[in-house]
Amino acid sequence: MDNVQFATATHILTLLTVTEGVVPSAYLAGSININPAMVRKALITLRTHGLVETKEGKGGGAILAKPADKILLSDVYHAVNSTPLLGKANRPNPDCLVGKQINDHLIELYTQADNALINKLSTITLADFVKKFK
Repeated sequence: MDNVQFATATHILTLLTVTEGVVPSAYLAGSININPAMVRKALITLRTHGLVETKEGKGGGAILAKPADKILLSDVYHAVNSTPLLGKANRPNPDCLVGKQINDHLIELYTQADNALINKLSTITLADFVKKFK
């Protein structure tokens, strides 16, 4: 996986868990070391999936939408994942013995890898993960 969406989302949610009250996007961005606009984009995704609540304007920011022990890391993964863990299939030559079959076999492999990851993440709550920081 070559994107940082899961890492960014998990960082945001972890910080929201250990910080009291509404946390401004600028504070989150400073901790993650990214642009506040990227944090706001991540917050929109997390809000859409019911993981955070946001407040705009002065005194605005984000807060968890539910207790950390009710958020599974698999929920976070589902919220931000847009491609299989191992990536996308390519566009091989359909006249090739391997090329005409490989994507079907890769998709099966990708599905198995994703399912293994999701099964593992389904056993870890955000609260469990946050315990590593105390």
